[in-house]
Amino acid sequence: MASSSDATASTDSTSENESGSGRRGRVRLRRAAVMAVPATAVAAGLMILTAQGALGVQFAISGMPFTVTATELNGTGFEQFGNLDNMADGSPNAGDTGGQVLVITSAIKNATLTKLCQSVDLGGTNLVITAGGGADKVQATNLTTDSTELSGDAAFNNIEIGNDASTLDKAGVQGNKGVFSQQADTVHIGNLRQTNYATTAAVFKLPGLKLRFSDSGC
Repeated sequence: MASSSDATASTDSTSENESGSGRRGRVRLRRAAVMAVPATAVAAGLMILTAQGALGVQFAISGMPFTVTATELNGTGFEQFGNLDNMADGSPNAGDTGGQVLVITSAIKNATLTKLCQSVDLGGTNLVITAGGGADKVQATNLTTDSTELSGDAAFNNIEIGNDASTLDKAGVQGNKGVFSQQADTVHIGNLRQTNYATTAAVFKLPGLKLRFSDSGC
């Protein structure tokens, strides 16, 4: 007959196995979602769950989201497609995500932004960066942003929806084969608002840059 301690050990082992299976199941579901998620452009209220590609983010994200807003974004060479961002091993921000975040990756070859604001909540205070509020606009080349939410009033020129992400050629960035994507010659988004996990750019010019701490974010 098994002792009570043996039964307890068996129960604990079963719980750990079930917990581990649950975590692995969530990761598998997120990976599956990347392959199936549609990237649909909607003028007024664009909200897409797609993600990063091979030339998107190349670093371990912190797992802390930050907000980006602009009164206007104009770009040439636009792409969106899907994958996963990964946090550093053992990140305290991982929670029950397994250290992975399903994100939007938007890639733009050349972009200008008016009245850019970026803020991150540090817990009780916000670090706020603003730029491009004067005559000179923010300029970026080879810009990519990995987001979980994106909204604004959008317009595209010569848009293609349903491409395989590995075949994109408008912004010089390719995603994984079999992933749903879209691309366009040009993009305009008014009243842009994003919840981002990462941003990269080959060149990022921020005229009138101001950095400060504030009780409120963007």
